[in-house]
Amino acid sequence: MDKATRNAIERATQQARKLLDEDFSSQLEGTFDVLRSGVIASKGGVHLSAHQQFQRDKIVATIEHKRAAGTTPVEAVTDYVRDAAFTTLNRFVALKMLEGRQLVQECITKGERSAGYREFCGMAPGVALLPDAAGYRLYVESLFDEFSTEIKVLFDRRDAASVLWPKRQTFEGLLTILNAPNLSGVWGEDETIGWVYQFFNSGEERKKMRDESQAPRNSRELAVRNQFFTPRYVVQFLVDNTLGRLWLEMHGEQTRLTKLCEYLVRSVDDPAQPRLRKDPRDLRILDPACGSGHFLLYSFDLLLAIYEEAWSGEEFAPRSEATGRSLREDYPDLADLRRAVPKLVVEHNLHGVDIDPRCAQIAVLALWLRAQRAWKDVGIVASDRPRIQCTHIVVAEPMPGDVVMVDEFAARLDPPLLRDLFKKMVGESRLVGELGTLLRVEDGIAAELHRAREQFVKQRQTSGFLPGMEPVVKQGSLDLSGIDDDHFFHEAEARIVDALRAFAETATGSVSVRRKLFAGDAAQGVALIDLVRTLFDVILMNPPFGACSLSTKKEFEKSYPRTKNDVYAAFVERGIELLHSHGLLGAITSRTGFFLSSFQKWREEILLKEAPPVVFADLGYGVLDSAMVEVAAYCLEKGREVAA
Repeated sequence: MDKATRNAIERATQQARKLLDEDFSSQLEGTFDVLRSGVIASKGGVHLSAHQQFQRDKIVATIEHKRAAGTTPVEAVTDYVRDAAFTTLNRFVALKMLEGRQLVQECITKGERSAGYREFCGMAPGVALLPDAAGYRLYVESLFDEFSTEIKVLFDRRDAASVLWPKRQTFEGLLTILNAPNLSGVWGEDETIGWVYQFFNSGEERKKMRDESQAPRNSRELAVRNQFFTPRYVVQFLVDNTLGRLWLEMHGEQTRLTKLCEYLVRSVDDPAQPRLRKDPRDLRILDPACGSGHFLLYSFDLLLAIYEEAWSGEEFAPRSEATGRSLREDYPDLADLRRAVPKLVVEHNLHGVDIDPRCAQIAVLALWLRAQRAWKDVGIVASDRPRIQCTHIVVAEPMPGDVVMVDEFAARLDPPLLRDLFKKMVGESRLVGELGTLLRVEDGIAAELHRAREQFVKQRQTSGFLPGMEPVVKQGSLDLSGIDDDHFFHEAEARIVDALRAFAETATGSVSVRRKLFAGDAAQGVALIDLVRTLFDVILMNPPFGACSLSTKKEFEKSYPRTKNDVYAAFVERGIELLHSHGLLGAITSRTGFFLSSFQKWREEILLKEAPPVVFADLGYGVLDSAMVEVAAYCLEKGREVAA
């Protein structure tokens, strides 16, 4: 995407944000008595209808939830407005992209004259007569509901960020911005949503943050300061030399990937060392600072070819850990495989983490759109496409800060031994919102997890009883005797997530909102712990660089004594930890680590000893758009032996 097009997206994004920010702030103050100063009236005014009072309760509960996490009153209200504006903009951008891919009938491009709305009115003629464009809003919200079945993180109207709807003038202004002729060519491009994400925060906002503090002061500043789009050629270079190289070493020079991976570097004098083959479903790829998911999207492209090649080469086909069968045993026909693969890639192979909750909206949408394109390319119509049930995009945010609600929920857990385990998870996750995967939360809960498993096995122990006198295991109880900590964690995780779902659903009013927010945060926290207990075959990253946030400095320096001088070096160290033996890590970072004396331990003790470089490209300035940093792109192999 050229500079002129990116500039057009930036202008449009900033204009749309300004419109929505001003409108939503006005609605909060004028209708709901919630001021930008952080002052909130003790109760809503008498002018509120019953529905508006319900909306107000939801808004206030959400702001209080943010306060419980440690933000100031002003920050909590500002954050709510920003979330609402970003979610609204993302939804309409998503609809434009869906239109561009013919995944939805024309709905936004011509506003109330769109073909989809005219058809909607034809089925329900009274809709067009509703005042103040309420009929068109009803139509658009019905689209949100339809797509929320698969992209819930973006389109779920129960989300607290969905309470506010733009006033008619704002709404029409937003459509005018998105339907501008100079943007007509961007809606079919996969990377458009990523540029919208980056440009939502202006360069002036980043400059102001840096002027006020040399180091990030919180997780949002850390995220915003490091929002730099990774160019496509860098993405290809890193994925080709990690995932592509991995598959080449499994299948030799005859693999199709030698032609697909145009940036794959191969040595004539040092041929690739063969490695044990894996079923494609067992390949795990992680981006620990995923942003809008560019590394995952290109990995998706290669995985489509990998699955078909694995299916075709049945002679030495390994069996999957997931099913115990080979790919062809599970999918006898190529048509069956092609129908299944996009869903398999999203649900089995691709994992992403970010400290910015907005990334989850963007990355999930991007992967879903890529899956739809894959199905379209092989002629599978929308009605025959399987639903994608889950993604592995995780928001690294702290477990809930509401101590009273933590205790209330923990008291409901069954069996009771899960209570201490859950509280330990909450305690160990307190800094995860700013450190993300750098926080070794799995180490913090290891002892408690082991203790809980032993306690449970002891409770279920039936030896030593006379025949017929053994304790009866109740139906639905966990039977975990003889299993290890990993299996126990997965069973415990399932119980906790089920309990969170029930906890969120058994309340009404503002209590229900707070419980749902609590359950959402806790479920993300549990998912992150599960993810960092996993080892990966490939890790790809464009990590943050510079200082860590001020509030995590002590913990960060204690955890990463060899790499504490820059966050990116710690990300590489942590990434190596999360790899299988001989797994591959690809990163684009500042090039300073390869020559400054302050990075000597990183070079000598981590790179050379633990994961020597496989390929290195010194790229210099001007790679990461507006970032004033010289960069290098490189790939490392964990445990690689280097000739003396």
